[in-house]
Amino acid sequence: MPPEKDILDIFAILLTAEIFNKYPDLGINDLPPQAREVFSIDTFDQQRPVVVVNESAIARVLGVTNAHERLTKNPFASYEEFGHRLSITELTPAFRWFLKHNGQEYLANNPALAWYGQNIENMPDVSYETTRNSNSLFEDTRIFLDKKIAKMLVQDERLRSGLDLIIIYAPEEVEQTIDDLVCSPDQLERIKKLQVALQNIEFLKKHRIVEIGKLLFIGPPGTGKTSLAFALSHIFHMPLLEVRLSMVTSQYLGETSKNIDRIFDVARALAPSILFIDEFDFLAKSRVGDDHGAMKRAVNALLKNIDKINLVKNNVLLIGATNHPHLLDEAAWRRFDEVMLFDLPDEQIREQILSKILTGFSCSCDYRHLAQTTEGFSGSDLRMLVREAVLTALLDSRTDITEDDVSLGKDLIQARDINRNRKWYG
Repeated sequence: MPPEKDILDIFAILLTAEIFNKYPDLGINDLPPQAREVFSIDTFDQQRPVVVVNESAIARVLGVTNAHERLTKNPFASYEEFGHRLSITELTPAFRWFLKHNGQEYLANNPALAWYGQNIENMPDVSYETTRNSNSLFEDTRIFLDKKIAKMLVQDERLRSGLDLIIIYAPEEVEQTIDDLVCSPDQLERIKKLQVALQNIEFLKKHRIVEIGKLLFIGPPGTGKTSLAFALSHIFHMPLLEVRLSMVTSQYLGETSKNIDRIFDVARALAPSILFIDEFDFLAKSRVGDDHGAMKRAVNALLKNIDKINLVKNNVLLIGATNHPHLLDEAAWRRFDEVMLFDLPDEQIREQILSKILTGFSCSCDYRHLAQTTEGFSGSDLRMLVREAVLTALLDSRTDITEDDVSLGKDLIQARDINRNRKWYG
């Protein structure tokens, strides 16, 4: 009779610890996230042997209590009463026992196990490289980011004022991925160019090609500007620092100029990073319509900081986003080396968006017909349409979506737009 899954889960952790301790060439990104949590690893600076497995950690992470009792009959598991530590007695026979008892499926999600299987056990159908490439990076975690922020503040406490103006997301906290979006060929090509630039940073520095990585996203609301900015956090494995200019200038007017400097200092200190400045048109409104001296100094500070930062020298990707590009003057425009258009989706793109949003649902509607009847809808509008259709179906105690559900969702979106343009006075 094969062992229960929780026993295999525990054994996989014990094998991972033994392999990681025994082979120093393996690094933190050779550990799956669950193993890092069991081992309480929160930094790259580990001394070997670096990991131990105790029963309380097994219970906390795997939800299995009294782990040592579950492994009593296993000849390759050892339990140390002092410290309640679990370990493997002999690695090679333990690994082979694990494989014999349906453990091979774990190798596809655990780089340390895959490395041992490929390099020590010479398993031809195991690819360590594939497994490692699909493993979540430690650099993408909130734990890693918080450590980096703490170190930054130790070095310069003044940067705390910049942190107060930024919302920071670790890549693992970002829900949007590029697979969730329908990007234009031009957008995908520009993303590819940035990937190539990041892979060739030293070459670009050598040849003084440094004005790369300042993007301006323009287009009407709901067309994916913010979603793509966040998705790039996953693609480039960089934390995203979100800044809203209206908040910076309205809440801290007296110190706005200094705090804008701090924002850019934080982006450099946390590099590689993405600095995402939303509502960029607020800058233009301030330049034209406000003669307050502090505001003008703040705007000039922003423009000067944009001049001084780039992807090649600072490893900071700067993204500005605006729904009103016509408000930006020449001084703002010329500071960006790429302008990326986010237009309202055409019929073909609307069909693709609907197909992607409705993936996984049981839906009898005609995507092509729906795309034809939703001219002027943004991607955000289409998502709200589907949300309303799903809720309508659930209200009727159904999980399948019908043409009537979708039609009602479309009517609700159109009614919302009518109400938005309603004039109450005059």
